[in-house]
Amino acid sequence: MLARTASLNIRIDPETKRSAEQLFSAFGITLTDAVTMFLRQSIITGGLPFELKLPQYNAEMLAAMAEANKLAKSGMGFDTAQKLLGKLKA
Repeated sequence: MLARTASLNIRIDPETKRSAEQLFSAFGITLTDAVTMFLRQSIITGGLPFELKLPQYNAEMLAAMAEANKLAKSGMGFDTAQKLLGKLKA
C-alpha cells in the first residue's frame, strides 16, 4: 500500500517561518496547507504560480532611491510637511 502523504524537509530562517505561519493562520490554513497549494498551483500552471521579474528602474528613480537611503541613514527627520518642503526648497 502506498503512503497517502510524503514528508518534505526544507530549511528556512525562523522569522520567515513564524511570519508565514501567522499570515496563513489568518486564512485558517497551516504552513503545510500553503506549501501544498503552492506545489499544486505550480503543477497546474507548469511553473511558478507567480511572475518573477527583476525591478527595472530608470536613472532618475535610482538617484531618488540613493538620496532616500542617504537621508534615512543620516537620521534627518521632519516634524511637519512644511519643514520638509522648506528643506526641499533650500
